[in-house]
Amino acid sequence: MSALIEVAKSSELKDGSMKKAKIQGHEILLAKVGGKYYAVDNKCPHFGADLSEGKLEGTSIVCPRHRSKFDLRDGRVIQWTNWSGIKLNLAKVFRQPRPLKTYSVKEEGDRILVDIR
Repeated sequence: MSALIEVAKSSELKDGSMKKAKIQGHEILLAKVGGKYYAVDNKCPHFGADLSEGKLEGTSIVCPRHRSKFDLRDGRVIQWTNWSGIKLNLAKVFRQPRPLKTYSVKEEGDRILVDIR
């Protein structure tokens, strides 16, 4: 069963941009890259930073807090913090690398819809 919710108009996002949207009590990050839309949870699974304040690098989002990097296409972890050595090992012990939750996006006319199932 699909639960498509309108989160934006296509005119609101230029290619290479992103926006935070609130859907049924939680925040998602909507991004447009290469003419395609992506939607993921807006909170970094590392320590909950607001990813909409991060940097979009192609189809990747970089967390503004610890520079964790995630692929918007499938949510996979590309880099779990920019730390190294002992600090990185401790970070992995306390917060295991976890992917971002992704959502299906549909463009219908000028409406951008996200499936929040």
